Parts: sequence; structure tokens; C-alpha cells
Amino acid sequence: MYTLKITYDGEQHATALNEPHHNIVAIDCPFTGKGDEFSPASLLGISLASCMLLSMGAIAQRDHLDFKGTVVEIAFTGMDKRFPHVDTISLTFRIPQTFPEPDRDKLERAAGLCPIMASIDAETKITTTFEYGVAKAA
Repeated sequence: MYTLKITYDGEQHATALNEPHHNIVAIDCPFTGKGDEFSPASLLGISLASCMLLSMGAIAQRDHLDFKGTVVEIAFTGMDKRFPHVDTISLTFRIPQTFPEPDRDKLERAAGLCPIMASIDAETKITTTFEYGVAKAA
């Protein structure tokens, strides 16, 4: 069984635990907490970007494409409002390799099929940019 637990630690800080593996993620509020850890909005962006990245990775693995080292940069708008709302999530995929157009189309289609994207409110605009041949392996 897969269990996640989140504990409120006080002072606008929480800790998320992936129980079977004991992985921990620190979360705080950038407005009323210290803003040193992941915010709930940043976790939303990470969830979306990683889902899209792993969907693309599955196609790359199946088709023997070298997708390693791809980096996704995540930006938000709307977080500066009095009652913050994620208006836009902008994702820039920096892919180290270049691929022929048919492979690019497959990878980008796979990104668009990410189930997390379908779970985000339709009022939140999601923009994606795919740049090939630009990233360096981490």
C-alpha cells in the first residue's frame, strides 16, 4: 500500500512523508512562513512538470531516444495577488539532444497526455515550450 502523510510542524511549516520509502519533503508558506522550503504552488508545478517529463521519458525509453539530462524550468503568474491563485504555469523543457520531427511530435504529445494536467482547473493556463539541443546534462 502507498501512503503519504503530511504533518503540520507549526510556524507555517509542514513535513510530507512517503511512508514506505521514508522520503521527506519540507513545505512552508512563502507568505506567512519563512519561504525556505517547497510551497504548495511549487509542488503543483513540480507535480505537473515531473508527470510530463516521465510521460516523455516513457516514449523515449520505448523508442530508444536519449532523453537523459532534460531539464524543465517552471514559472508561475498570479502568486503576487492578495489571495494567491496560480493563474499560469509556464514550463520550458530544455532537451539536450535534437530529434527528428516525428520523434519530437511523439515526445510532445506524450507530455500533453499527462494525467496531472487534466486534473488542474481549466482556469489555470498551462504553457509549454520545448527547446531541443540546448540543455547540459545535470
